[in-house]
Amino acid sequence: MTLPLLRLTPFLMFGVKEVRRVLLTLLASRSTRVSSGSTANALRWSFLHTSSCHRKCELTSKRYQVKRGEYGQVSKDNIKFFTDLLGPHRIILGEAELEGYNTDWFETVRGASSVLLKPKTTEEVSTILLAHCNQHRLAVCPQGGNTGLAGGGVPVFDEIIISTNLMNKIENVDTWSGVVTCQPGCVLETLDQHVSEYGLMIPLDLGAKGSCHIGGNVSTNAGGLRLLRYGSLHGSVLGVEAVLASGEVVDCMKTMKKDNTGYDLKHLFIGSEGTLGMLAINCPPRPQAVNLAFLGLNTYDDVLETFVAAKKQLGEILSACELIDRSSIEAVEKNLKLKVPISSHEYYMLIETSGSDGTHDEEKLNTFLEDALGSGIVADGTVASESSRMLHIWGLRERIPEALRCDGYFYLYDISIPLTHFYKVVEDMRELLGPNTNVIHCCGYGHIGDGNLHLNLITRKFDEDILKQIEPALYEWTSKVNGSISAEHGLGFLKRNSIHYSKSAGAVTLMKQMKKLLDPNGILNPYKVLPDD
Repeated sequence: MTLPLLRLTPFLMFGVKEVRRVLLTLLASRSTRVSSGSTANALRWSFLHTSSCHRKCELTSKRYQVKRGEYGQVSKDNIKFFTDLLGPHRIILGEAELEGYNTDWFETVRGASSVLLKPKTTEEVSTILLAHCNQHRLAVCPQGGNTGLAGGGVPVFDEIIISTNLMNKIENVDTWSGVVTCQPGCVLETLDQHVSEYGLMIPLDLGAKGSCHIGGNVSTNAGGLRLLRYGSLHGSVLGVEAVLASGEVVDCMKTMKKDNTGYDLKHLFIGSEGTLGMLAINCPPRPQAVNLAFLGLNTYDDVLETFVAAKKQLGEILSACELIDRSSIEAVEKNLKLKVPISSHEYYMLIETSGSDGTHDEEKLNTFLEDALGSGIVADGTVASESSRMLHIWGLRERIPEALRCDGYFYLYDISIPLTHFYKVVEDMRELLGPNTNVIHCCGYGHIGDGNLHLNLITRKFDEDILKQIEPALYEWTSKVNGSISAEHGLGFLKRNSIHYSKSAGAVTLMKQMKKLLDPNGILNPYKVLPDD
């Protein structure tokens, strides 16, 4: 709902030398559960700013014909105030200097901000920055790692960007209760590596873990690869410290797992796409043994049967279950030159187990695979327990967006669909678009374990006619099967006017009333989440 200011994480940019150094460091330091997130994100930022096929995105306000709100213009006095507060090294001026901050990495939205501020503390955000901006009706856009996919983390017009990349302190790890307290600018992977030293893990894993910030994750209620095992952030986040648009700090920073004293306000801020302060996160014990199976299947019915069998036979050690279609895998093979370890099939599944006894877990996984192969629901498969092999296999899944992005303009949809309809939506969209020489890919992959499908369409360039074919048809389709138009990426800018496909008119009205109460001037992340009046 774009309510309070959530401490988000830093925007990362790498030169060629930095990319090479990061890759070597990552490959040398991987252990147990591995992910290609840092690798992919380091590469993607370099690609975004150095690729010869880089195309400057059209301004969001122009492409989507948005009218600027009645906000003030940043004056020299405002700049002086910010400079006196933060010093010259924590403020960046000039639209040209902020190109990376003004644009999302898929280049689907672009703002025109010319001011970026880098506070270090809640006090700087609260008592001065937001209070000052609220007093002068200056619109602000909180930004963390800028890895969002719904346009929620970049400005639409000239909003002041408040970057949380310097709000990255890990305050405390309580090893007895398994709770970490941190600022929202902590990079997810860095935070996970830190708690791993205490035998713990962050119960969230994303392909963008090397760049995204924990504050941004909480702000959008990100789901990721482990939701099947550990649930959503509504269950994992124990406390938040939120900064309202007025500068008032709302302290809900409890670290207790039980606190039944009135309204549990932290849930108001989780998924609000605004800005938070401190966070307290419950961290489960880090698994001692991890195994990964990569399977090939011929029909979607086989996929469903395999998933049901995995839940039944693997039970408590099942930690991830992912689906990939052939079109997605082919893009990864062609554009990233990654080798698939099994023969070609219509569908692929990644099934991960994690537990405390490697022998026990391996036996359960092998029994499950023997049954699945013997019954014919799985056509082919391979199992990995070595870090290097798991890294490679996870790369086939996590780097799909990077591979697809190489071929053109990206239309990305993040929807929740009942499993009986999970892949049918991809087939229906292909039929709807028909033979079109501008459409390169229409593919689907995602977290079948929790019903979250990533539907991706790629065209050679942005095509407004194709966008009109997709929307609102896709949202109508999703609504008819009682799905959600946003499973984990939030509504941001791109989906705000489609909220009624997932929320009733009464619910939207109540959200607007809450927004008005907490942000009466509407300065905090305007043009996001809630529909236009």
